[in-house]
Amino acid sequence: MPNIAQDLAQQSVHFGVSSAYGDQQDVDGVRIIPVAATWHGFGGGSDEKGNEGGGGGGYSLPFGAYIRRGDDLRFEPNVIALLGVGIPFLWVAGRALSRVIRALKK
Repeated sequence: MPNIAQDLAQQSVHFGVSSAYGDQQDVDGVRIIPVAATWHGFGGGSDEKGNEGGGGGGYSLPFGAYIRRGDDLRFEPNVIALLGVGIPFLWVAGRALSRVIRALKK
C-alpha cells in the first residue's frame, strides 16, 4: 500500500516559487508576470488497523503583476485584493486598539 505522506511530499516539491509567480505572458509587446501569495498544507495518518487517510488544501491571493514595457519594469498592485485584505485587517486592529485603550482607562 502506498505511503500517502510520501506521495504528498513528492507532489508539493513543484509548489513554491512557481505558485507565487505565474508564467510570463506577452501581450502586444508587454510582458506580464503575475504575483501572488500562496500557502498550502497537507496531512496524513494511519492507525494500527491499517486505515490511512490524508488531505490538503491551499489558497492563493493575487497581489498584482510585474509589467515590462521596453526597458521599464514596474509592479502594479491588484487594488481589489489589497482592499480585500486591508479593510478587515484595519477593522480588527482598530477594534483591538479601542479595547486596549478602554482597558487602560480603567
